[in-house]
Amino acid sequence: MVKFSIVVVCLNAGDKLKKTVESILGQSCGDYEIIVKDGMSSDGCLDRIPEDGRIRIFRKKDAGIYDGMNQAVDKAKGDYIYFLNCGDLFYSKEVLQRMKERIEEVQRAMGKREGAGSFGRYIFYGDIYERLTGGRVASNPSMDAFGCYRNVPCHQACFYGSSLMKDKKFDIRYKVRGDYEHFLWCFFRGGARTVYVPMLIADYEGGGFSETKENRKVSAVEHREITGKYMTFGQIVKYKAVMFLTLSRLRTWLAGNKATARAYQWVKGKIYGK
Repeated sequence: MVKFSIVVVCLNAGDKLKKTVESILGQSCGDYEIIVKDGMSSDGCLDRIPEDGRIRIFRKKDAGIYDGMNQAVDKAKGDYIYFLNCGDLFYSKEVLQRMKERIEEVQRAMGKREGAGSFGRYIFYGDIYERLTGGRVASNPSMDAFGCYRNVPCHQACFYGSSLMKDKKFDIRYKVRGDYEHFLWCFFRGGARTVYVPMLIADYEGGGFSETKENRKVSAVEHREITGKYMTFGQIVKYKAVMFLTLSRLRTWLAGNKATARAYQWVKGKIYGK
C-alpha cells in the first residue's frame, strides 16, 4: 500500500494555502498525509484551512523555502514525498490515484511486493500545467546526463522515494536551484531511478520567487556551480555547445512568453513523442 506525504510550506500565504490544501483533500485517493509547515505566519492563513485528521501542522522559523521543506521532510511518514507550493493545485482529482497505480505497477514488475518502503530509490514524475502561460510544460520522458544539464522536472512534477529525501535534503545554500541540485544528486550519486508518467501532475501558478529578473541571474550562477559538482568538464563543454547550436536562449524566451508558450510546449511535446 503506497502512502504519500504531501508537503505544503507557507508563510503569510493568505487564501492560497486554503486553496492548495483543498485541492489535496479533493483527491479520489485517500492514502496520504498533508504536512503544512508554517514559517510563523501572522496573517491567520492557518485558521482558514479545513479541519481533517490527515493534516498535520507545525510552526517553526526557517531560513527560506528549502529549509522549510527540509523541516517538513523530518515529519514525513509516507513512502513517497511530494511538495506542492502555496498557490499551486493538483491538476485533477485523479492525480494521486493514477500515480499510485503506476508506482504499484512498477513495483510488481520489479518483484517488490513487500511494500514501497522496501521498493527502492525512485523518482516518479510527469508534466505540469503552467497557469501563467496557459500551456502544458512537457518533461523529458527519459532522463540522462544531458537532460539533467538542460532541464529537470520541477519539484511540483516529482514524487520522491522517501529515502532519497531523508538521506540528502535540499542544500539551503542555493536560493533558487535547491531542488535542481537535489535532483542531480539523486540521479548521479543517490542511486535514483527515474520513471516518467505521462500525465499532468500540478496546476502551477508560476511567476514566483525564482522567476524574477534578479533571481534568474542567481539561477544561472547556481546552475554553473551545481553542474560543476556533478558533471565533468568535457560534459559541460559538450552540452553548452549543443544548447548554443539548438538556440536555447530563443527557446527559453518562447517558453516564457504568453503569446508563444502554448505553441512551443506543443511542439516540444511532439518532439518528446507525446
